Amino acid sequence: MTITVGDRLPEAALVKAGDTPEQVTTTDFFAGRRVALFAVPGAFTPTCSARHLPTFIEQGDALKAKGIDEVVCTAVNDPFVMAAWAKQAEAHGITMLADGNGAFADALGLSFDGAKFGMGKRSQRYSMIVNDGVVEQLNVEQPGEFKVSSADYLLAAM
Repeated sequence: MTITVGDRLPEAALVKAGDTPEQVTTTDFFAGRRVALFAVPGAFTPTCSARHLPTFIEQGDALKAKGIDEVVCTAVNDPFVMAAWAKQAEAHGITMLADGNGAFADALGLSFDGAKFGMGKRSQRYSMIVNDGVVEQLNVEQPGEFKVSSADYLLAAM
């Protein structure tokens, strides 16, 4: 079952990427604040690197001006890949949460099988606003598209 607006995020463990990776739970991480969360199929992939992540880097301040406490990216990658991608993209102000085994994507009902592209399990491309652990807005892309998960779309819908 796919998560919908009004649902509480499922309990899952993620790893906050950085110099020292840190395991966090969704319950603790999203508690008491409003977060703009977006997911990409993979770090360093073409659309994710050239279009998706850059919209959130560019619009981070605008999102915060609308009451967002933190901007977060997740992908089914390990925390070291996520940290390297953030560094290469100069993604200052974006928190990278690694979903290495895809458990969070599965729990949301937003995973897909990318095996035909040699990628294994991946997260669908989406964006959402999470307010104190509850989904306030959800924008899931159709396969192969990049229309509704950008920071610009998220801002316009706020």
